[in-house]
Amino acid sequence: MAAMLQPQIILLKEGTDTSQGKAQVVSNINACTAVADVVRTTLGPRGMDKLIHDDKGNTTISNDGATIMKLLDIVHPAAKILVDIAKSQDSEVGDGTTTVVLLSGEFLKEAKPFIEDGVHPQNLIRSYRTASFLAINKIKDLAVSIEGKSLEEKKSLLAKCAATTLSSKLIGGEKEFFANMVVEAVLAIGNDDRLNLIGIKKVPGGNMRDSFLVNGVAFKKTFSYAGFEQQPKKFLNPKILLLNIELELKSEKENAEIRLSDPLQYQSIVDAEWNIIYDKLDKCVKSGAKIVLSRLAIGDLATQYFADRDIFCAGRVTEEDLQRVAAATGGTVQTSVNNVIDEVLGSCEAFEERQVGNERFNIFSGCPSGQTATIVLRGGADQFIEEAERSLHDAIMIVRRALKNSTIVSGGGAIDMELSRYLRQHARTIAGKSQLFINSFAKALEVIPRQLCDNAGFDSTDILNKLRQKHASGEGANYGVDINTGGIADSFANFVWEPAVVKINAINAATEACCLILSVDETVKNPKSESAQGEAAASAMAGRGRGGANFRGRGGRGMRRR
Repeated sequence: MAAMLQPQIILLKEGTDTSQGKAQVVSNINACTAVADVVRTTLGPRGMDKLIHDDKGNTTISNDGATIMKLLDIVHPAAKILVDIAKSQDSEVGDGTTTVVLLSGEFLKEAKPFIEDGVHPQNLIRSYRTASFLAINKIKDLAVSIEGKSLEEKKSLLAKCAATTLSSKLIGGEKEFFANMVVEAVLAIGNDDRLNLIGIKKVPGGNMRDSFLVNGVAFKKTFSYAGFEQQPKKFLNPKILLLNIELELKSEKENAEIRLSDPLQYQSIVDAEWNIIYDKLDKCVKSGAKIVLSRLAIGDLATQYFADRDIFCAGRVTEEDLQRVAAATGGTVQTSVNNVIDEVLGSCEAFEERQVGNERFNIFSGCPSGQTATIVLRGGADQFIEEAERSLHDAIMIVRRALKNSTIVSGGGAIDMELSRYLRQHARTIAGKSQLFINSFAKALEVIPRQLCDNAGFDSTDILNKLRQKHASGEGANYGVDINTGGIADSFANFVWEPAVVKINAINAATEACCLILSVDETVKNPKSESAQGEAAASAMAGRGRGGANFRGRGGRGMRRR
């Protein structure tokens, strides 16, 4: 009786939404599985694309997991974790973004029946972390190093890695063409880590095969004044002057005050303005430079002046392009034209202005520093070129990673099947519940080859059985799905390779996300406090408004009385 009369304890504000316990964990797992289902069909060479239309009317067609996850406006707090791991995989490795979301979703799906049966999430988390550690060590054992090869061999190996990445993209039909282009571009920037040294310029029109690589810098012709047509458009071994100043006739500021005792003195002020600009232009010409680029405007007077002296000039060059020209030609951007010495001038073997599609491009090639490259992309629709750029970004990242961490593993689901076999074998040596959990982790890894088959329209059960049999025989560690024939094939022999770091990062991130979601057992949502803040802010604004109105009113009456 006394227990019934005890007052209810109110801990949180009225209207607070709380959900906890087993149901909450299962609900989070369902949300994450739904997100994984969105990108599921984009995996692999036969993956489908997604068309995303946002509220601003922009349309994006993409096959890239990270891009799709960014554009999906996910509001579920647990499902947002999957967006974060896709972004981290994209920034860390560049490829494998769909893989990481799929793996994470599958780990959670395998964990769901255990949670429903009353297994404590911490037991699952412990086993998953152990399985992840074992899997990553196994990848390191299976990885093949490409270190110590000659440059030509290395190039062909890197091109294979790039081709594997590009095969699942929209430009997969021309993967060899673009793979070689990407490898050349990455090798051109050498050991420099800055991605912005590889420029990608998009020109609508033409077809994919019209795309080309410039071992140097290319950028669109900037806004030009009269006299530009008379300038030479081609130079061999020119000196290049890079500026960050305006070469325009600057009149006095509007609020400047000049007092003259004699009207004739006014002419001397006008002459001084002209002398300043002519002095700057003379110094540019005397420096011996044949090409003058500036981040700020180069006016019509300067354009005509340079044209008369056979010098090419371009103003309003973007900061990024100017920095890339400086890196490539060995020049230094100057903020003054005084004392321009030879050391600050850049040089290149050839410069020309060329028509690409309906745009004109300034192209600097044969640069001495050579630490930059530009890919000019051609294609039909704008969305197509945008997607091609995203695909090349992935390929560039992969080639950079393969150069740095020079170990590769076989793709096409081969490494996943081998890890699955290894973990299943290991699970048999463990007593207790952990055996089941590690087995479920091993089963989840099979989602990659299974999804590759489903997306290509093959019978996944049949192919997975063949793969299990081949891997269990002990000699089929490199066997994966053969997308072309619908059977199984040696992925390593077929050059379906990917850097080991992609798989290591994907399994690490997917396991971490899965463990994080499993460890959350309560969600507290407090919409009341948000709306209360909103109302308070609104009433404060309204109060200020009324105060202002009353004040104005009194002022008005006061005026009339007077």
